Amino acid sequence: MDLLVKLYSLPPGPDPLPAGATLRRALAPEAPQILPWIEQRFGAGWRAEAAVALSACPARIHIAHDDGGALLGFACHDVTARGLFGPTGVEERARGTGLGKSLLLASLRAMAADGYAYAVIGGAGPVEFYRKAVGAIPIEGSEPGLYRGMLRPG
Repeated sequence: MDLLVKLYSLPPGPDPLPAGATLRRALAPEAPQILPWIEQRFGAGWRAEAAVALSACPARIHIAHDDGGALLGFACHDVTARGLFGPTGVEERARGTGLGKSLLLASLRAMAADGYAYAVIGGAGPVEFYRKAVGAIPIEGSEPGLYRGMLRPG
């Protein structure tokens, strides 16, 4: 199911981060560290989308990392389609810390700064998380959505 977010209703930032975490836009030269990390945890499809996000200027991917430079999470936008948020993921040990919401908001605010009034969260997994975090509402008739007919492994 796809969800719709009113970008003009987002709360102002910055958002609280877990102790020792940094959130920022990724840099293209970080691709060799970021892309394998994403593929190992979330699969080759998300790696492909993140590669597109890293190839944009400015990059359309935000990352979070700890003080030692270990990745904790990422959020992409404007990758598979204009106005589309995702993919996004958080390292298992960092879930439940608010980091996912901070990454979501950083990416959505970047979309708002680019002039979008609305964003679509495509194929949203945790619908209740998005409802609570940013007031996302379901788009009726959006299944199977943008990804219908997509080639899949095997």
